[in-house]
Order: sequence, then C-alpha cells, then structure tokens
Amino acid sequence: MPKKIFIQGPIPPEKISDSVAKHQSKTTIGAHSMFVGQVRADEVDGKTVAAIEYTAYKEMAGKELDKIREEAFSKYDLVCAHIYHSLGEVRAGELCFFVFTSSAHRKAAREACRFLVDEIKGKVPIFGKEIFEDETHQWKVNQ
Repeated sequence: MPKKIFIQGPIPPEKISDSVAKHQSKTTIGAHSMFVGQVRADEVDGKTVAAIEYTAYKEMAGKELDKIREEAFSKYDLVCAHIYHSLGEVRAGELCFFVFTSSAHRKAAREACRFLVDEIKGKVPIFGKEIFEDETHQWKVNQ
C-alpha cells in the first residue's frame, strides 16, 4: 500500500523533528539524511512571489513516487525512506517538500536522499503556480 505523501498546505516544522524522534528506536540506523524544500520569495519580472499553489495528478504521482522509492531501495542500502510534498497554497518561507532517508551508514542515506529529490523533481507530476504579491500568477518551472 502506498505511503501518504501529500500534505494539505505547508509541512509543519515539527514533522521534521518528529521524524527523527520516531526513528530513535531503530537501532540498526546509523545515519539520516534529509532535504527540506522551502518556498522562496523570488522576484520574477519585478514581482515578488508570495506563495506557491501546488497541485498534482495524485494517482499518477503516487505511482511514480512508489516506483522511484522502490528504485532507491534497490540501489541503496536503506532502512527507511519517507517523502512528503505539499498540496494547496504554501506561503513564502513555509516548507513544501521533505525527503528523509535512513541507513546504517551515512553514504547510503546521503546518496539516496539526493537521488530521491532529483528523480521526484524531474519525473513526478506535481505542479506549482507562483502567486505574486499583486495576486497575479504563473506556472513555476522546476529547477
């Protein structure tokens, strides 16, 4: 069964500390690596981004995320891998993307985390609409 990946609105910062705390009982883990994405107040054509509204083709995105997650487990010696992404509006400064990997040794955790982030950003149908301070908007291009 696929894990719950999508969170409505911003990812609470407490989710990060809770994730680490929940893994303290898993004594085969020697390393965690994490990526935390945050919405930037970019300036585009003289306008400042106030928020990003995230949407996704949930079923298709879920299937692609499962494939990417399985590939990470086959390539790296992981104990755990958790992925969370926001849907809906996330304001500048708030968290929108969280990848958390755990392994016996740091190299696998680091490499798997990077792999997951890059694959998700490149392949998963999650879309962001930049909302500017003047309430105009445009679709964001992933970088």
